[in-house]
Amino acid sequence: MSAPPGRRPWLRIALILGIGVAALAARAWWSSGLPIYDYTVVARYPHDRFAYTQGLTVHEGKLYESTGSYGRSSIRHVDLETGEVLRRADLSSAFFGEGMAILDDRVYQLTWHRGVARVSSLDRFELVRSFEYEGEGWGLTTDGERLYMSDGSHELRVIDPRTFDEVGRIAVLQGDRVIERLNELEWIEGEIWANVWKSDWIVRIDPETGQVVGWVDLRGIFDASGISGEDAVLNGIAYDAAAERIFVTGKMWPYLFEIEVERAGSLDEP
Repeated sequence: MSAPPGRRPWLRIALILGIGVAALAARAWWSSGLPIYDYTVVARYPHDRFAYTQGLTVHEGKLYESTGSYGRSSIRHVDLETGEVLRRADLSSAFFGEGMAILDDRVYQLTWHRGVARVSSLDRFELVRSFEYEGEGWGLTTDGERLYMSDGSHELRVIDPRTFDEVGRIAVLQGDRVIERLNELEWIEGEIWANVWKSDWIVRIDPETGQVVGWVDLRGIFDASGISGEDAVLNGIAYDAAAERIFVTGKMWPYLFEIEVERAGSLDEP
């Protein structure tokens, strides 16, 4: 079992030199005792293979998606069964859409480099206001009261949705090791689940402490080697709380998967 991603100075050196990476990574993460979860695909649904998925969420049983890329960014209401886009609002080509969350019948959508959060009505996707923030926007989720935002680092920002002011930060750690490249986020049963950019792993985070409480290993769920471009990676987590269903997809993937997860072991087991 290979180890989930993290950040260590010697690991970066090993990556540059191209020697001993697998062994070093395994030793670095060994003996932590954290659970690793495997997956079972329950169902596979069509997904727009041109959608550069940045955010994915289920709200009141309906699937919504945020897409990125300049000139192709949008927010969408998508039919789960068919993958058909039922309604969409396109962003100006000046914006690169990022993560999305729905709260109080408002769609909050981040942008990558512009430092602008767009707030739209849920029923018509009409822009009702916008906020500015510092740095990059990556992923976004909500616990029903506050927003949680990633920016590609190991920290999550806690955001007041009324003002978009930052009211706290959560450093995501496994022990004393930082977990960076946190991307798309989803609130699932009191935890924050995060895609780790350009990996096949989802990290499960305790929002109270920032500590990692487990990893979901999604290796093998889809072979993206036939998709041109290096960004066709796992990205997109949605949770239907009413039905307790988990969905995942990736950028420009032709499928969206409903999965069940179960503990497969822990990092200190041989």
